[in-house]
Amino acid sequence: MNNQVVTGGTTTPVVQGNGTAVDWATVAKSVEPAVVSITVTSGNNGAEGSGVILDTQGHIATNNHVVSGGQNGQISVTLNNNTIHKATIVGTDPGTDLAVIKLTDPPSDLTPIAFGDVNKVAVGDPVMAIGNPLGLSGSVTTGIVSALHRPVRSSSSENQQQSPFSQGQTQSADTTVVTDAIQTSAAINPGNSGGALVNASGQLIGLTSSIATLGSSSNSQSGNIGIGFAIRADQVRAVTNELINKGSATTPLLGVSTTDGVSTVGGQQVVGAEVKSVSSGSPAAKGGVRTGDVITGMDGVPITGSVSLAARVRSQQVGDTVTLDVSRDATTQQIKVTLAGK
Repeated sequence: MNNQVVTGGTTTPVVQGNGTAVDWATVAKSVEPAVVSITVTSGNNGAEGSGVILDTQGHIATNNHVVSGGQNGQISVTLNNNTIHKATIVGTDPGTDLAVIKLTDPPSDLTPIAFGDVNKVAVGDPVMAIGNPLGLSGSVTTGIVSALHRPVRSSSSENQQQSPFSQGQTQSADTTVVTDAIQTSAAINPGNSGGALVNASGQLIGLTSSIATLGSSSNSQSGNIGIGFAIRADQVRAVTNELINKGSATTPLLGVSTTDGVSTVGGQQVVGAEVKSVSSGSPAAKGGVRTGDVITGMDGVPITGSVSLAARVRSQQVGDTVTLDVSRDATTQQIKVTLAGK
């Protein structure tokens, strides 16, 4: 059977011709018009990154660390047809490393990205990364989903899991990003930040945002070692919608401080996030979480430590009700908590 395309209002979903081989050429042709290159200049400094088109009004999703220098500078966007357009910042959310910019004079033929169902993504699924690595716009690489719900903490002091990989720019020293990430083997490099990670149907499942490195000196660039991370598409959609509608995003709040911990249940040790304190009146307090509890899971996803819990909470939306697996007094119980916002 030949490959087919199904028409729609966004990028054209790709129907693969057989069940064993992905026609990546067809996927790339469908998705490339929805991925842009971003250049930020501020004084003598500059940065390059990527972005994905969200709608026909010219809103574009990217990483905060790509455009943070554009608050007092200039942002230009190069579309797939090589036309260059000015853009302004609509809103940023440093905590998730997401941002929305908008073309000041968007053309009438923009192609928004199509969003996929992240809940259907499985480890081993084939994926394609599209972006602007090293200034090479429209570059595509392929790989697989290596892991789901990978907790990634990025800051200027942690070189092993670097969030900043837009060219020429780094996160500010006081910025810490915690992500419930999709890990991929698709090669991503400096400049891929804010680009698309798509499935075999050409649908967005993540926004490429960070890479793991083996460590590097402060004056050298880091590159791909086959471990890249992307912000889940459902989180991208939720945060960017907030940024477009009100210019800022609300952070989900559980209301606990934790550290890495271990509990013993039925004679078996299990890792988790040990609760050190519970804020009075918080969702955790209302749900019955106590100091000394060890949280080992959320909605069926294992919690392996403090960062893992923070990543899972931050990936939710304010008002979501989550089920926590809590180890207490050598037994495990489930506690439902409705997340607040801050």
